[in-house]
Amino acid sequence: MTHKHFIALATTLLLGACSSMAPSYERPAAPVAATWPTGAAYAATATTVTTPADGKPAADIPWQSFMLDARLRQVIAQALANSRDLRKTIANIESARAQYRVQRAAELPTVDAGFSGSRARSLSTSSSGGDTSVRSQSTTASLGVSAYELDLFGRVRSLSDAALETYLATEEAARATRISLIAETASAWLTLAADRSQLEIAQRTLESAQRSMALTQKRLEAGVTSRVDVKQAETVYQQARADVASTTTTIAQDRNALELLAGSRIDEALLPKQMPADANWLAAVPAGLSSEVLLQRPDVLQAEHLLKSANANIGAARAAFFPSLSLTASGGVASAALSSLFSGGVAVWSIAPALSLPIFDGGANRASLAYSEAQKKLYVSTYELAVQTAFKEVADALARQGTMQEQLAAQAALAQAAGDSYQLANARYAQGVDTFLTALDTQRTLYSAEQSLVTARLTALSNQVTLYRVLGGGVQ
Repeated sequence: MTHKHFIALATTLLLGACSSMAPSYERPAAPVAATWPTGAAYAATATTVTTPADGKPAADIPWQSFMLDARLRQVIAQALANSRDLRKTIANIESARAQYRVQRAAELPTVDAGFSGSRARSLSTSSSGGDTSVRSQSTTASLGVSAYELDLFGRVRSLSDAALETYLATEEAARATRISLIAETASAWLTLAADRSQLEIAQRTLESAQRSMALTQKRLEAGVTSRVDVKQAETVYQQARADVASTTTTIAQDRNALELLAGSRIDEALLPKQMPADANWLAAVPAGLSSEVLLQRPDVLQAEHLLKSANANIGAARAAFFPSLSLTASGGVASAALSSLFSGGVAVWSIAPALSLPIFDGGANRASLAYSEAQKKLYVSTYELAVQTAFKEVADALARQGTMQEQLAAQAALAQAAGDSYQLANARYAQGVDTFLTALDTQRTLYSAEQSLVTARLTALSNQVTLYRVLGGGVQ
């Protein structure tokens, strides 16, 4: 192939570098308020609280800095290493990456090398009427491009852009999966701690009720009380007994759920014994003042990448209305003898462009374009819904955070008051000053107050985890 032919071929190939016919992409306006809600529920919301990470947004705080308990960090690391759900997500990323590479390869010509040879013997008749044997052979070496589509109107590039955005969407889905796994593992770990505290309360109440039963039985035998007091004491005992059995089962199920998230057995030393009153297991999370932080959430970014993919598909659908030009070309050398192929061979080449112009397709191209445009509208709505859902989740968590300290303080004071009341009523009953019914009521109140206090502490810690998750924190 001569230099002129190479130049002509290269110029033709450069025509494929046309820009896409896809619409210019513009991010839809976020259909939420620019700032977080205000009101009574948000009065104490710590939107300006700084953290050990110097007030960074949640998305920039590594989960190792948010989870302050070393045991919890080890359990989460185990979950990230062994979770089968996460492995499935990673496999989806690898699949999407491979599909993008396949589509991107279509932008470049496929060059094949060929080598062929032939040798033949044939019979021919000479002018004198005699038959003679003729031997012939030929050898050819060539490089060729087969049916390469010159991307004059950006169809191939648009399809490549769509595949790229789909791949990026799967990466954001993986980030969202990691953040959810971190949050779910932390919540399961905290739930186990709370249920172990509930078991300790039930066991303590069971022992106290057992002592009350023994006391009323002695008073019955002494003739200073009735059998009604004995049966009333037994009601608290049996309730606590049932709670011990039920909570024991719940704790076993909590551990099973946690080990499913972790993907393997968890060492007992990494599990919490109970939930203490001053559990400093999590760092504070600043929400910031603007809702723009939501645009960096993995699920929102995933929805935006899918929207960009749909936008690129419109370019491919538009390009289908225009002619398509494909090229098949080859060049090489040929010789009658293998030994002289590269030294004395003859240059051979061929160029075979093919132009295709759609004239009648029964409306298929128009339908394809309409479908692509409808898909874009679908993904615009999906993106806007993702932003609205994110805003709602953060607002709910901030509302809970805004009143949680007041609820915890009130619940702790209630438990303290109930404990003091029970001690006084029990002492007055033992001295015969008050009825057993009064002591029994205060015992029930104390039992309920202690259980509610543990539940409130779990709610507070779980809400911290939720706020961290919905603000997109945890994974870079």
